[in-house]
Amino acid sequence: MPRCAWATSEPAITYHDEEWGVPVHDDCVLFEFLILEGAQAGLSWNTILRKRENYRKALDGFRPDKIARYSKRDVQRLLRNDGSVRNRLKIAATIETAKKFLDVRKEFGTFDAYLWTFIGGEPIQNRWRTLADVPARTAESDAMSRDLLGRGFKFVGSTICYAFMQATGMVNDHLVTCPRYADLGGVRRRN
Repeated sequence: MPRCAWATSEPAITYHDEEWGVPVHDDCVLFEFLILEGAQAGLSWNTILRKRENYRKALDGFRPDKIARYSKRDVQRLLRNDGSVRNRLKIAATIETAKKFLDVRKEFGTFDAYLWTFIGGEPIQNRWRTLADVPARTAESDAMSRDLLGRGFKFVGSTICYAFMQATGMVNDHLVTCPRYADLGGVRRRN
């Protein structure tokens, strides 16, 4: 399969073929991706994918209501967990993000309803031919980042927000030559 060039080995291949770019509307999954994208800052996505199952265990299945109540004892537990990124700032950001997530959900009904407003409710269908064409950020990710930061979220810069948008199918950034592009709503033009 002529998939996107970044998916060259496991676990990236399976992630690319089954998850990346598929529109997500489940609040728990959106929360998971927001946490994982923030954890990825400065690291490779493959590193995070390899640690994903351990993150699920360590973070109570990414349940924001539970994480929002984490204590100093939980922070210490996470700092000792070698199956996740042991960075005090990222752990603190995870707990704060859980609290802010719950605030947004209370305000908008769902986190999903809030997030998808940044792109008008429908996935953006891009038409990239090469990886070099794919931007690291867009006006939409800039707006999302500004709003999240203004609400007190951490590790949500525009580049992280754009990676989050790609992962959760808010944008279809599969290359036009990749079969997943059409699978996810992209329309190939005849040459």
